[in-house]
Amino acid sequence: MKNHKKINQDHHRLQIKKTGFFIFTLQLVIFNCVDILTAKAVEKPVLSVVQSPDNTQHWAGITKRLQNIGVEYCVIPLASVSNAADWGDRRVLFLPNIETLTPTQAIALEEWKSQGGNIIASGPVGSLSAPGVRQLLKTLLGGYWGFSLKDKQEIKPPKTLNHSWVNNGGIFGNVHGGVLIPSSGASQTVAVWNSRENPAAVVSTERATFLGWRWGTDAASTAELDSSWLKAAVTRYVSGNNTKKITGGASNCATSVATVSEEQKRTNNIAPQTITPPKPALPATKPPATEEAIDQLEQQVHWDVAPHSNAPIGSSEAIALQQELENLIGRVESAHLAAMVNDGNSNNSLSVKAETPRITSTSLTPIANKEQVLAQARVVAKNLPQLIANKNYALARQQWLVTRTNLWKQFPTDRRLAPAEIRSVWLDRGTIVRAGSEEELAKIFDRLAQAGINTIFFETVNAGYTIYPSKVAPQQNPLIRGWDPLASGVKLAHERGMELHAWVWTFAAGNQRHNELLNIPSNYPGPVLAANPDWANYDHQGQMIPLGQTKPFFDPANPELRQYLLKLYEEIITKYKVDGLQLDYIRYPFQDPAAGRSYGYGKAARTQFQQLTGVDPMKISPSQTQLWQQWTTFRTQQVDSFVAQVSQMLRQQHRNLILSVAVFPLPEYERVQKIQQHWEVWARQGNVDLIIPMTYAQDTVRFQTLAKPWITSTQLGSTLLIPGIRLLSLPTLGAFDQLQLVRDLPVSGYALFAAENLNNELHKLFSNTQGKQQSAISEPLPHREPFQSAVTRYLSLKREWQLVLQDEKQQITNKSISDFYSQAELLQNALNQLATAPSASKLVTAKANLTRFQSLFRVWMRQQQMENSYQVRAWENRLAIIGRLLHYGERQLDSHPNRRANTVSK
Repeated sequence: MKNHKKINQDHHRLQIKKTGFFIFTLQLVIFNCVDILTAKAVEKPVLSVVQSPDNTQHWAGITKRLQNIGVEYCVIPLASVSNAADWGDRRVLFLPNIETLTPTQAIALEEWKSQGGNIIASGPVGSLSAPGVRQLLKTLLGGYWGFSLKDKQEIKPPKTLNHSWVNNGGIFGNVHGGVLIPSSGASQTVAVWNSRENPAAVVSTERATFLGWRWGTDAASTAELDSSWLKAAVTRYVSGNNTKKITGGASNCATSVATVSEEQKRTNNIAPQTITPPKPALPATKPPATEEAIDQLEQQVHWDVAPHSNAPIGSSEAIALQQELENLIGRVESAHLAAMVNDGNSNNSLSVKAETPRITSTSLTPIANKEQVLAQARVVAKNLPQLIANKNYALARQQWLVTRTNLWKQFPTDRRLAPAEIRSVWLDRGTIVRAGSEEELAKIFDRLAQAGINTIFFETVNAGYTIYPSKVAPQQNPLIRGWDPLASGVKLAHERGMELHAWVWTFAAGNQRHNELLNIPSNYPGPVLAANPDWANYDHQGQMIPLGQTKPFFDPANPELRQYLLKLYEEIITKYKVDGLQLDYIRYPFQDPAAGRSYGYGKAARTQFQQLTGVDPMKISPSQTQLWQQWTTFRTQQVDSFVAQVSQMLRQQHRNLILSVAVFPLPEYERVQKIQQHWEVWARQGNVDLIIPMTYAQDTVRFQTLAKPWITSTQLGSTLLIPGIRLLSLPTLGAFDQLQLVRDLPVSGYALFAAENLNNELHKLFSNTQGKQQSAISEPLPHREPFQSAVTRYLSLKREWQLVLQDEKQQITNKSISDFYSQAELLQNALNQLATAPSASKLVTAKANLTRFQSLFRVWMRQQQMENSYQVRAWENRLAIIGRLLHYGERQLDSHPNRRANTVSK
């Protein structure tokens, strides 16, 4: 009986234990912060939190929040980390507000993550680290801290993506943080700031979560919001059966509750970070006038270093100034390396062994030696943060400007260094008119050929007039008398081995400024609209020309107008042996719906929209969200469908013609709302060959800011992107700097606006660096021979690697060099075979070899990445453009098996 009773008691106690364990486990699941291993044990702790001098001032708030959450954690002092094992064997590593990591720690973090680790980070992670470290962290975290926000703003979910793991209460609210910039196609925006354009507040990848504020600080966020985000992030990585430890990680951790000694507090006393106002975003109120739009777009990037100004420099601006000097140093070195390869001089050493100069507190000593200039520039870049911290703002600006000028002067502008690329220029109507004859036009083509230009965008339709005598258009431009410039242009271009693409205004029907040249009334709508008034488009007040602008527009919804344009373009491509067609003004004029200014109320558009919805678009407003979005979509689709029609006509008539579009680089949503230009759709559908964003800027930083989002976009299918550079008022060496940036980014060329601005200094620069030789013209064009272009570019890359590896053998093991060259040779053979006899199977092989080589490249270049991150990044970009050329060539292979260059035979 006692035994039976004891058995019952034991059974009862066992049931209580099981029930208690179940409740305990359930609580832990609710807290979302532990691993559930088995029914008998729970793995503790699951989270390692990194402590460093950067977060000492925040540590009390960090530990308090961690304890309130109930998560079991241990602490890793950052100073103790020197290899991957030191990051621990827990699956999740939290880096709260850590701005400084060493190259050794960053490499160790990459290795730890590659073994299965997951990272949560907050604040401006790594922003005070070396350039190579910052670049590596961008890859590991999927983004980087762009700039601080001036005031608290609301965090809210993004419009397009919902993430199942972001489902806790209290996760959205007001926070004082910064804008995060996603850095790869794998990055996803999990939460956004409730400000203009909804920039990212939280970014994630498969194994990283990046919070855009300083976690654990009451000044930035509430404890509830911080706790909710950490719970959600940890749950991503430790829920279910995902409980394996990190192989090779150290199991020992400091303690679950770390304290900071008074001595540490005194030693690591770091002043709070200055919260710097962000740069102004794109304007939301006044719509840019058509002629002023590009200037306003360029100014919106706001990069001005005013000499002698003693205005305060915030932390984000200080980092940007330092980063741009480091990037410029990289561009100078990259240009010299390319020049050495093109010179065929493989005996030059690349080492920079000049004695590091001393920078005085008042000025920079003028120096001419390249190595000395580079060394001095590195010292200036390194010392800038301290100058700014000491409030020596004017001196910081002065040293920055002088250093930039000195670096510009070190570009190798006397040697050829251009790769096989599209070097295009817009040959504008004014220059053609001033030529006045084929003989004078020939001189212009001679200059362009000498400068290495291989593609001409020839202004053929402008303000409703054709540059040639047309049987379709009502009138040739009255400024052209007694000759056919288009016929002359095609002849002259082909004689010089250049391509000529007809550049046409699409939906812009006239131009008040052109009317002044013709001495006719300013309100004349152009010859086409004058003959066909029903084709006109109007704004909400019934005006053809919107307020503050200078051009009337056609109604893209009008079927007769569309047929006229298609017939006109067909005449151009059949009457003249042009190599391509470029659509300009392929959009509506600028609008501002928020200010009550809209456009698109042509007769045909109003009729068609009313048939679709039962509502006259003149009677709706942006406050009627659903209807207004229908109206915006309707107008956007008129442009989309016309591009598709032009593409189909070209493919049917002349399969070898290239279709390009000149477009605005506004953010996608804003662009659709303001000008109904959705060129990502045209690219993804394969309707265009070249996208040319008008990324016009007066300095390289602004140019990169405008161009890079589109250059790195994964939304363009197989279409090639060619950024535009405006020469007007651009310093000669500043123009070269932008060209060098283009050559270090994953693009296959550029477009210059315009021929009328190609002055003698620029002509000499281009002639020296990309012209002179006949080979400058005869090189394969990426849009014409993508596979051969890929081979040519890859061979140049190999020669650069050989020079660098030859100079730095002591840093790379013999086995690594051997493996590198072996894989490089395999890739070269695959690319050669594809270019020699293109086929689908060879394309698959080449792509596979390239993908394998790219994945191994980072491992081979790990040490080089730490020491010269810019050059490694440039090499990775050039491998990326080889991949894009293969992708573009695949479209040609599938759709146009007989498509070949036609300029040589003409």
